[in-house]
Amino acid sequence: MKIYRGFKHPDMAPACALTIGNFDGVHLGHQAMLSLLKGEAQQRAVPSCVLTFEPHPRDFFASLAQNPGLAPARVGTLRDKLMDLAQCGIDQAVVLPFNARLANLSPQAFIDSVLLQGLGARYVLVGDDFRFGQRRAGDFTLLAAAGLKQGFDVARMNSHEVHNLRVSSSAVRDALAEGRMRDATRLLGHPYRISGHVMHGRKLGRSLGFKTLNQRFAHWKPAARGIFVVRVHGLTAKPLPGVANLGVRPSVDPNDVNAGRVLLETHCLDWPEHLGPEGAYGKIVSVELLHKLHDELKYDSLDALTVGIRQDCQDARAYFANSPS
Repeated sequence: MKIYRGFKHPDMAPACALTIGNFDGVHLGHQAMLSLLKGEAQQRAVPSCVLTFEPHPRDFFASLAQNPGLAPARVGTLRDKLMDLAQCGIDQAVVLPFNARLANLSPQAFIDSVLLQGLGARYVLVGDDFRFGQRRAGDFTLLAAAGLKQGFDVARMNSHEVHNLRVSSSAVRDALAEGRMRDATRLLGHPYRISGHVMHGRKLGRSLGFKTLNQRFAHWKPAARGIFVVRVHGLTAKPLPGVANLGVRPSVDPNDVNAGRVLLETHCLDWPEHLGPEGAYGKIVSVELLHKLHDELKYDSLDALTVGIRQDCQDARAYFANSPS
């Protein structure tokens, strides 16, 4: 999959079949839409294309209003979004900065400058609640009318349901926030996962006897927080069982090397000897969050933290011992 930031790249296709959205957590509803998009692209002999935004439009408006509470919790990072889109077989993804200029485009200006001039859309597929343009004034009816007038096809896809539950990014966020990891798996079609480079950290876990893989979650408000039983992919041929903390680590000085940023710290229950103590740094690993043990806890001392981590490891081993797979 080719990835572009903005328009006007020399190797960008002059025409495409397009869908538009934030795709925060590429869930089963998104996957159904992307499958339909690929079929329509093949019929028209053009590449399939996803237009997405960074930051999330609601992040932009929350910042504009100086009210962080208006920003949605983030299901996935941009890296994970793009990886999921690639796995769905999309040909190209365009990441458009969501800023004041874009927010102030009228619906017609968005159609003209973004869909047609920027992307050469011949087919546009949207969800049943799609809105666009300044003050969200554009809707499917307006887009379909513009398509008839300006020569591109427009289609709408109804909501996707699983067990009578509407599949949406909001439903995924709710499941993750409440620790309902099995429900998140049903909505996503796979266990919830976070990927990224393994980075150097304070190495506190190593000093306590629990070496960790440190990955930054590149958003201040993750949908999931707490201590989880996990599987780690990317270090060995088979996934490694582990336990992980996703959050800001309330028992550690917020002014440490990670400066209070959201971190996923994963301890593999059985560390492969061939990797050695430094063998994971710089690698891209994917961590599946399978089961939530508890929320983050603030321990009064490093000794208490060590006891807590040891108990989490025991609970994780018990989970895997009793898990059918």
